[in-house]
Amino acid sequence: MKGNVRLGVILALFAVVNCASLAFVYSLTEEAIATQDQKALNDSLKEIFPEAASFEDITSTFKPPAEGVKFEKAFLVKSSQANLGVAIKATGASYGGTARLLVGVGLTRSIEGVRVLELNDTAGLGMNAKNASYYVKKTEKITFPGQFTGKFLTDTFEVKKDVAAITAATITSKSLTRIVKAAGDAAAAWLENSTTAGSPPASQGTTTPADNGTTGGK
Repeated sequence: MKGNVRLGVILALFAVVNCASLAFVYSLTEEAIATQDQKALNDSLKEIFPEAASFEDITSTFKPPAEGVKFEKAFLVKSSQANLGVAIKATGASYGGTARLLVGVGLTRSIEGVRVLELNDTAGLGMNAKNASYYVKKTEKITFPGQFTGKFLTDTFEVKKDVAAITAATITSKSLTRIVKAAGDAAAAWLENSTTAGSPPASQGTTTPADNGTTGGK
């Protein structure tokens, strides 16, 4: 009996030590991961809008999006002289779990660019959406997210019709397209409303592309 109690105490101590060790490691890596995610977001914003001078947080002015899609952050993109468009960081379910995209929409209500920030789908199949050397249009060397650049939101956004699918990854293709469309429509509606109202709705603050601490994390 005493032996069993002693064994139980030892196992409990091991469990406590392991939990403490994991918590310590997580605390050390959490900030580094957040910093890396923030850098990836800032870099992607600047890639989509090279002329941007600042990104104004307008997340609070957005209504809940389509079912199954979530908007984590939204930005009014500005040059030094004028508005350039809206960028939305959106998430939704894909084949392997959560997919996280950045979708930029210009003043012409067309897609300025799409970046896949996070994807956990099958390697060599759905994950090709993040592969910069995988082309859904080989002769033109256009990637899956690259095909959305310049696409007007009045298009159908239907996979295998006006959207080229990733080979053997139809679920991924449809899932990501749905996120792009939902974010694009919301951005276009916001731009339309701000134009009609004569000025953008009130927002939370402005940050420059070099400011890595205020454009929002995952």
